[in-house]
Amino acid sequence: MAIYRFRISFEDYDEVNREIDIKSTQTFEDLHRAIHRSTGYNADKSSSFYVSTDNWIKGDEIAIHPNQRKIDNGVALMEKSKLSSFIEDPHQKFYYIYNFERPYDFHVELIKIILDNDPKIEYPYLVKSVGEAPKIIEKGNIGAVAASSAAANSDFDFLNEMDFVPEDTEELEAMGGRGINAQEEGHDDEDDEQEDEFGDGEDDYGNDEYESDKDDY
Repeated sequence: MAIYRFRISFEDYDEVNREIDIKSTQTFEDLHRAIHRSTGYNADKSSSFYVSTDNWIKGDEIAIHPNQRKIDNGVALMEKSKLSSFIEDPHQKFYYIYNFERPYDFHVELIKIILDNDPKIEYPYLVKSVGEAPKIIEKGNIGAVAASSAAANSDFDFLNEMDFVPEDTEELEAMGGRGINAQEEGHDDEDDEQEDEFGDGEDDYGNDEYESDKDDY
């Protein structure tokens, strides 16, 4: 019985990837759940693998928890689809979309075929894990933290959620237009101003500051 080794990587996060060994006779659902044991995501979400070209163009779909339209169209189901039935190339690729409500796209590539399985190993088996999977914002969970790229929305989202209306432009500038981090950064600015006001080893009568003042006259 052959063992397939797949490399799974986030399409938008190249630095995060997993390598998983799985039996050729196991199903796409087994691979789906193995991926999310390694990411910490909830595997019970509507998701799909797509047989892919080398350029990641999606072909036939293999789904879990499909909607009625897909069922009516006869979509292949993960729990009934063995991996070996869809492997036509020793470097077979699959495009994978996890959780259509809050989707993440993955590239899944067959990188190795091992002819003999190890009886001491329970498959699927996580061979390699690189990087931390980005966090997911669930519906209604405003306090959750998104991945860095997803968190880079409007600078004023935080202020808008609090119905914050600055009294004048100076107050907005004091906030720095940076939302939740502005208050903390503001303290650092105050410390810097105090250092300038009271000096740090310099006086008003013999240093560079005095020389620059003379130029004004």
